[in-house]
Amino acid sequence: MKTYTSYKDTLAALKNKETTCYQIVQNYIQTISKKNKQINAFIEVYSKEALSKAIQIDKKISNGTAGKLAGMVVGIKDNICYKNHKISASSKMLKGFKSLYSATVVERLIQEDAIIIGRLNCDEFAMGSSNENSVYGAVRNPININKVPGGSSGGSSSAVASQMCLVALGSDTGGSIRQPAAFCGVVGLKPTYSRVSRHGLIAYASSFDQIGPITNNVEDSALVLEAISGKDNNDATSSSRKADEYSNFEIKKKRKIAVISECLERNDLDDEVKKSIKQTIENLKKQGHELEYISFPLLDFLVPTYYVLTTAEASSNLARYDGIHFGYRSTASKSLEQTYVLSRTEGFGEEVKRRIMLGTFVLSAGYKEAYYRKAQQIRRVVENKTQEILQKFDFILSPTTPHTAFDIGDKQPDPTKRYLEDIFTVHANITGNPAISLPLYTHTNGMPFGLQLLSKKFSERSLLSFSSELMQKH
Repeated sequence: MKTYTSYKDTLAALKNKETTCYQIVQNYIQTISKKNKQINAFIEVYSKEALSKAIQIDKKISNGTAGKLAGMVVGIKDNICYKNHKISASSKMLKGFKSLYSATVVERLIQEDAIIIGRLNCDEFAMGSSNENSVYGAVRNPININKVPGGSSGGSSSAVASQMCLVALGSDTGGSIRQPAAFCGVVGLKPTYSRVSRHGLIAYASSFDQIGPITNNVEDSALVLEAISGKDNNDATSSSRKADEYSNFEIKKKRKIAVISECLERNDLDDEVKKSIKQTIENLKKQGHELEYISFPLLDFLVPTYYVLTTAEASSNLARYDGIHFGYRSTASKSLEQTYVLSRTEGFGEEVKRRIMLGTFVLSAGYKEAYYRKAQQIRRVVENKTQEILQKFDFILSPTTPHTAFDIGDKQPDPTKRYLEDIFTVHANITGNPAISLPLYTHTNGMPFGLQLLSKKFSERSLLSFSSELMQKH
């Protein structure tokens, strides 16, 4: 049976009675059974439930009452709640836990008749850039199974890239949607902070986290964003600003685009990535867009600022998993103190423990002023400088990642060196701006890499419209 790589094609096939939702779901289940053993993207597949839902939606289609995402098959990252389904954030700490409610994003997708097909592997508690930090084992990149898919939403990007589902939801704290999307050759969108409700997302760093879609094309990202955006009374940080019609793209117009010079002058930037981005800049100029190189001297402060603040928030958010209130409880403990210590020692993986320790350190009495307070001040400076740039320009353009996907098991002597993977992506999370990674390039090593665009807050419609143009012209 034909596999559809866009919702537009899926919808056309359903309308023309070339297929049914039931057949579409059956096809994905077969694809998962063939590919997942090797790729390890899906932790759990809701086969019976998805097929049963498909039958209901087929009836709705025939009587004209179907929602606007009828027949869209979606995988959800293992840190997004789905009522009466297991959720573990890919950690031993939450293994076997069943969610008591659904995340707002899941409810909104189901309301529009999307079909949830399963939950997807990720880095434990969404901490990592490779999807190797998971209690379920590493996820592999479908383009080359010896490579990582990126992280933390590596299961989400792999599932879409290998056609095991049409769309996947991920969460992005510092690039966890965009970096894996770039590594797997798909589209990854991080919406404006507060645009999409975080209710039902297991928190890593609450002032950075944002749920967003991973898709094969920009049009599908726009449709999903339309469905999941908007005020949610269960999330006090969600914006009451009305969501746009993101899928109704703007008429083509000439844009002003800023290119951060420091991004393209970095020593760790792959030569081919640099060359391709520069070629795109020249092409855009020829098409009549205005591009200007600007200086952003704060670039080297972004990763340290991000890790000081996110680890501080993580140490607070993850304090509840202590063997008493929530999560895994050690059977070896003989006292209350041992219950706390052993449950957290055995329940959390290495990377999560590293970040909790870092966060506890930067919040401790002697160091809070030197690290946490200073990082908050830098965050404000970065925010002001970014908004100043975006008053003059429509977008800020950069590579999504410094290079293509690295090998599985490629351990750095210093694990914190991996934190530099986020050099171009953390910017949007520090400031709360929307950003997208577009799969425009293929390296001579055969692996894809992406172009990143960052835009003004709540300007997703403009960002998606221009992204669609770029994808068509490339």
